[in-house]
Amino acid sequence: MQTQFLISAGEQPKRLDLFLVNREPKLSRAAVQRMISAGWVRVNNQPTKPSQKIKPGDVVNLDSPKPAPLRRDGQLVPLDILFEDSACLVLNKPAGVVAHPGPGHWDDTLLNALLDHAVQAGAGSMPGLVHRLDKDTSGVMVVAKTRDAHRRLAVQFEHHSICRHYEALVSGLPSQAEGRIELPLGPDRGQFKRTSTDSHCPKASATEYRVEQSFGVLAAHLLLTPRTGRTHQIRAHLQAIGHPILGDSTYEGAAISPADGGAVSRVMLHAHTLGFAHPLTETYYEFKVAAPADFKTLYQELRLATSGETTEAEE
Repeated sequence: MQTQFLISAGEQPKRLDLFLVNREPKLSRAAVQRMISAGWVRVNNQPTKPSQKIKPGDVVNLDSPKPAPLRRDGQLVPLDILFEDSACLVLNKPAGVVAHPGPGHWDDTLLNALLDHAVQAGAGSMPGLVHRLDKDTSGVMVVAKTRDAHRRLAVQFEHHSICRHYEALVSGLPSQAEGRIELPLGPDRGQFKRTSTDSHCPKASATEYRVEQSFGVLAAHLLLTPRTGRTHQIRAHLQAIGHPILGDSTYEGAAISPADGGAVSRVMLHAHTLGFAHPLTETYYEFKVAAPADFKTLYQELRLATSGETTEAEE
């Protein structure tokens, strides 16, 4: 399906992404920017970019391709299931796995694997993601298996009654052993893949942190608790205070491994704890998963590299 806009004589010049957000209110600015970058938007039948200024007489074409059908029998994605019943499923997501299908990842995602699992188990309902973890983020997730369970879990996330703790290895050492980062976040003005404080539509955001261990002034191991649920919130907040997550090139955290001088393999962020009220029984469940091997390896490398400077936070 294609939508065409003819820019009228009375239209004031403005950025293409802002123009489309005003005309297509169901689309977020981030979604519009992704569509432009994917080539689904053209100005005067030419490829374009989000920052291009549209002017009277321009013709903007917006393609809205049908989403690819969700496939089962996709590429193998291992499932480390921690808990499962008729209402929900809790799993430990490995790093490197995309949660939801999209351009470039139509059959190798977590949701494809969950669909395979549901079919093999003879389930009468299909799984639904209540929340997501970024591709490079590992850790615990909950998945709804019915519409009612999805609704009840989504309400908990919306009201921030879910217990969530993350751990990260970050560049440098925060000046305070613990604190609360309260900086509004939204889609970055210049880089559509980023969330930042430099946004046209920032929203209130809060992340609490505690230094669990320092590696001199080279790096630190943090425990983090997001109090809101913005896209890339933890990554953007840590970058904003000058301590980006190691391996996070999107947020200026492309650090060097102290062991061999090579680049850190991925974003060193792990969803350590998830607690919620069961969507049927309302019994509180809490799940904890240890960080994966690559996280632990880098942790040990940092300890060795800063031997004599390493300090643990007081209990």
